Amino acid sequence: MSRSYDVKFWKIKRNASSKKPSYVVRWTVDGKECSKTFGGSEHAENFLSDLRQAARRGEWFDTDTGLPESMFKAKNARTWLEFARAYLNVQWPHHAAKTRANTVEALVVVTLALTAARQSRPDTTSLRKALRNHVFVPDDRQPKQRDAQTNAALRWLDDASVPMPSLNETRHARAALEALAVLLDGRAAAPKTFARRRAVFHHALEYAVELGELDVNPLDRVKVKPAKSSNVVDRRVVVNPSQARELMIAVTYFGRTRGPMLAAMFACMYFAGLRPAEAQGLRKQDCFLPEKGWGRITLIRTRPQSNTRYTDSGRSFDERGLKHRQGDDDRVVPIPPELVAILRAHIDTFGTAPDDRLFFTRGGGTFSGTSYAKVWRAGRCLALTPDRVASPLAGRPYDLRHAAVSLWLNAGVHAPEVAERAGHSVDVLLRTYAKCIDGQQDIANQRIEKALEP
Repeated sequence: MSRSYDVKFWKIKRNASSKKPSYVVRWTVDGKECSKTFGGSEHAENFLSDLRQAARRGEWFDTDTGLPESMFKAKNARTWLEFARAYLNVQWPHHAAKTRANTVEALVVVTLALTAARQSRPDTTSLRKALRNHVFVPDDRQPKQRDAQTNAALRWLDDASVPMPSLNETRHARAALEALAVLLDGRAAAPKTFARRRAVFHHALEYAVELGELDVNPLDRVKVKPAKSSNVVDRRVVVNPSQARELMIAVTYFGRTRGPMLAAMFACMYFAGLRPAEAQGLRKQDCFLPEKGWGRITLIRTRPQSNTRYTDSGRSFDERGLKHRQGDDDRVVPIPPELVAILRAHIDTFGTAPDDRLFFTRGGGTFSGTSYAKVWRAGRCLALTPDRVASPLAGRPYDLRHAAVSLWLNAGVHAPEVAERAGHSVDVLLRTYAKCIDGQQDIANQRIEKALEP
């Protein structure tokens, strides 16, 4: 492809040789004559006007097609659907399963929003299914066969997806953002959900700018006031030590081995502040469990759960490094004697899985989130009074981690030390648990009163 700024325009020529008159737009690029024929004079005049305006804007003209830069790029541009799939394939190897799932979720929503009006539009369920199973997934993970409904949905999407240059128009970016802000049932998405989806869309558009398929990121021109996102933990979910112990005893009554096995896992979440995925990946070799005194846990790997479509192993759980840490960075968590005793008794009773994990199913696998959540709900009903069961108190196993971090802060442990044990940064720690720190107002009042003494 060669480019030139040497452009000259001729007057529109009326061709009356055919039964219906036609109109020919003629121009030269670097001395080479170009022409385009239209059936009506108005279309011809508009096209010539577009050519003249492109020349006045300083655009180069392609010597082969005679088209200015803007028209040439639009003619050879990919659609959003083609670009989005290419973007996903580039990002896939570098992302964890959860991130892949979140990326696919956002791209599906945006792709359905960035379609032109076309006849015979399939229903939304069919379109979403086609995108999830046959577009936004590597080729080797796609189903081998497609039914007629899927083929029809894919054909419609190929035809209706807007070309990438169209995204330079703000209206398309705004339409995508409005779609990202709504859930499938029509309710508004939570601020965190919207922020996560928008981040995926923004990153994809930045990649398009990097490739030269867009001039600028159109989201930078869209003025949307995002809803305020509050990551602060609700203090009503935080249990005290007595309640935590009662809950861990209650879960042991469910199942011959499942309840007792999970009781020790829940104890790790409360006494050591572990995330569920961190507890799932805990191995015997990661634990220092002396007969007396404090022990420690060295966290290295986690086992987050995700759809098998997104994991590298093809199973529901992939082993990953620690959250917010690079590679094999570890995190050392001192554990109190009570948890040391619980883990020693657990190992004596159940041993370990073949890969040395402490918490495992009867077949040596990993407990699913649904499985341990079911036991937890049953334990709440047994350990708590009816009014407490109806409250948010310890509604999820994850709330044990919130209770642990809140306990450490209220015990007067310095924030940097708490952040290190919990795997947080200090600013995130204080922002997240701001409402769970009791007694700080009284302490502050006492200090101020003492400073005001004559």
